[in-house]
Amino acid sequence: MWLAPEELWVLFRRVVPPTEVIRPQGGGRRRAGDREVLAAIIFVATSGCTWRQSPPVFGPAWQTVYRRFARWSGERVGARPHRVILDEFGARGELDWSRCAIDSVSLRAAKGSPLTGPNPTDRGKLGSKIHLICDRNGLPLSLGISSANMHDSQGLEPLVRGIPPIRSRRGPQRRMQAKLHADKGYDYDHLRRWLRERGIRHRIARKGIESSKRLGRHRWVVERTVSWPAGCRRLHRRYERKAEHFLAFVGIAAVLISHRRLQTVSPSGTK
Repeated sequence: MWLAPEELWVLFRRVVPPTEVIRPQGGGRRRAGDREVLAAIIFVATSGCTWRQSPPVFGPAWQTVYRRFARWSGERVGARPHRVILDEFGARGELDWSRCAIDSVSLRAAKGSPLTGPNPTDRGKLGSKIHLICDRNGLPLSLGISSANMHDSQGLEPLVRGIPPIRSRRGPQRRMQAKLHADKGYDYDHLRRWLRERGIRHRIARKGIESSKRLGRHRWVVERTVSWPAGCRRLHRRYERKAEHFLAFVGIAAVLISHRRLQTVSPSGTK
């Protein structure tokens, strides 16, 4: 189960209860294990294949894999392992709240679905957006999705609110960053005022005044992070009709990115 290694499986089991399936009287087929299903889902996410193309080597049939994925998506299962990983980083003191950044990336949608719209940067073709906030080291803290024609500025408040309370090495849980960097797409006075009211300093580029290159000295981290979900080939283009399924794949990408980072850093903070 190289796609669902022991560390990731233990993390998943901590926050997701085992699937309970009642067998019909007289027996029946053995229930597909959650770990095998998880490995098949990760394969679909990373390879970009369709559900029907999921190889039988994992054990469960593709219909079983899809049904379990649909149920877990409805229960927002993907967000729970990501939060546990953030808590682990916070407990080690390896989350850098001093400077966070926000950005988004657009991708084409293969079908007309909820949270899709004409992409102004892609000749009006249907698309969706992935929005995220990351810490100073590029670790994703909060993610969201929208239609491609939604302005970036409308995603700032939901993303900031979406940062969960995260453990700290010392003191109470934390969810607010000290400073937020953003590009000219967030250049609105009401957003600056909203951030100030929450004690968050801001560094937002001003249209027609500041060069994007100056702010890019700090924003390159989030630009790198928004490119990482492309490692999940299922996110090269949106194929899911249901918004919760698309969000689930975004959550899987965040879990894989964060888990890889967690495995490369020892408890002492050294790589």
